[in-house]
Amino acid sequence: MSNPAPAYFTAFENIAMSRTESGVLTVRFHSGDGPATFTGRLHTDFPKALYEIGEDRDNRVLVLTGTGDRFMTDIDGASLGDITKPAQWDRTVSEGRRVMQRLVDLEMPIIAAVNGPASVHSEYVLLADVVIAAETTVFSDFPHLTFGIVPGDGIQVVWEEALGLNRSRYLTLTQGSFTAEQAERWGAVAEVRPLDEVLTRAQELAETLAAKPQLLTRYLAVTLRQRVSRRMAEGLQVGMAMEGLTAADLAHQG
Repeated sequence: MSNPAPAYFTAFENIAMSRTESGVLTVRFHSGDGPATFTGRLHTDFPKALYEIGEDRDNRVLVLTGTGDRFMTDIDGASLGDITKPAQWDRTVSEGRRVMQRLVDLEMPIIAAVNGPASVHSEYVLLADVVIAAETTVFSDFPHLTFGIVPGDGIQVVWEEALGLNRSRYLTLTQGSFTAEQAERWGAVAEVRPLDEVLTRAQELAETLAAKPQLLTRYLAVTLRQRVSRRMAEGLQVGMAMEGLTAADLAHQG
């Protein structure tokens, strides 16, 4: 008889979790079981979920995905609070730092199943050790420049690591986008698949990794992410400070 699912599996409104007997944990963002809209609630819950995931040794490999035909393209800016106020931004910084540092330091392999366009928090999936993307996937960063704030919450580190320095700067400054095919050509994506094959392929790779000794996969994750972990620790606080300054300036623009 299998053990009941841990309580944290159902503790978060917009994060669905399921785990195979071999220890492959699939984490799926959603809103009402449809495509996910990024909200203040999700911003608060995701670092808590990552803490629980990391503490549970029954999780051997993480598969991260979205719902339906897109990873994440919508954001509810109002639900994030008044980011022009220092006290609110302090909370945003705290949660944002924990998301990115906990994700990059998660002691298990991470496989991203990118199920279509990712224009909000594409860094979550591009940070994965293996990225499987649907043919329909287009990566971009919609919110930051649209809202008039610096993209300093970790996306600047991840894009630079995944895409290269000059390409990342060009795409950020022009608010450009890139397809799954381009990302594969640039080395940011491992495989491009039809949408209906993406999650299956990611879980297949995850099962292969889960069959290996757990200490091996845990320490592989730590070893392979040392550089990006260090860069995240160095760059996130400064980046979010710059982001906060531009957010505060929004209240003083005519």
